[in-house]
Amino acid sequence: MVDHDERTTPGLRGGIATGVGSWPGTDPREAAATVVGELGDLPHLVELPARGVGADMIGRVSGLLVDMRFDSTTRGYRLAPRPGAVARRARDLLRTDLDALEEAWETAGLTNTGRTVKLQVSGPLTLAAEVELPHGHRVLTDAGALRDLSESLAEGLANHAAEVAKRLAADVLIQLDEPLLNAVLEGSLRGPSVMNTVRAMPEPEALHVLDTLIGHQAHPVLIHSCAEPPPLDVLRKTRAAAIGFDLATIATKHLDAVGEALEAGKYLALGLVPTTAPAKPPSWKEIAEPGVRLMDRLGFPRRRLADQILVTPACGLSGASLSWARTALALTAETAHAYADEPEALNFD
Repeated sequence: MVDHDERTTPGLRGGIATGVGSWPGTDPREAAATVVGELGDLPHLVELPARGVGADMIGRVSGLLVDMRFDSTTRGYRLAPRPGAVARRARDLLRTDLDALEEAWETAGLTNTGRTVKLQVSGPLTLAAEVELPHGHRVLTDAGALRDLSESLAEGLANHAAEVAKRLAADVLIQLDEPLLNAVLEGSLRGPSVMNTVRAMPEPEALHVLDTLIGHQAHPVLIHSCAEPPPLDVLRKTRAAAIGFDLATIATKHLDAVGEALEAGKYLALGLVPTTAPAKPPSWKEIAEPGVRLMDRLGFPRRRLADQILVTPACGLSGASLSWARTALALTAETAHAYADEPEALNFD
């Protein structure tokens, strides 16, 4: 297990832009070239869920797990007793995506430059909430199965990050996606029938699952949630070096949790750019304003934008048009540059 106090955070700094994960279309080379070109400080290994089974956030994990794998069902995925088509397809797609990223990385001349790349994977609690046991119940309902799945994910993710770091000669930032964390904590997930319920997981139990997986990684971890609102009180207590969320979902009552996360030294990946094209395309200045206002409301110097804030789209871009996805990344990068240069001078009056 890696000691959090000894873990460095290479490449994890404020005033930079990155994507959340998913991308429209099915062409991994085009996606990789676009992301590397627009997000040179922190590009990510994109997900292309439009390719179908094994390419979405949950199915993709089957290509990473150690000694475990998934089958597909009419409802999604379930644990399988032996390797099958889902695991093979997920592994092949992931390999194709990594080959495309390596090609784009080399073309851009980023090898041996000390750059960082971000990897995304479903977090253990969302994964256990979405994947079924062979008899139809969620993995989340079986403590032993949850432990086994989390351990398999931790080992597979560590292997994946090590391979990426070696192939690209780069530092790695790991992103855990936990969109269902609120539902796990609230007990609002349904079982296979109305007679079956999924108990609410106590916060200490959820933190243990997350922190155990984080502790097995040799690279810094960002936990991201697109939930509305995100479970900030829990996220800020984890061992993650950074937390990410859509800033538009934050109300006044959530500001204390945001401020406490910053005070604790966590980086914030603020989702500022819309995931689909608005009627009137915004300027980078309109995108930047909410982050600046956040610092002002919290009473923090705007310099924190350069020190602790990363800029991202509000969530994944798989539902966007390709043209808007490209525009969104450009706006994300422009906003991050503004935060890094002279955040104190930004004026919105």
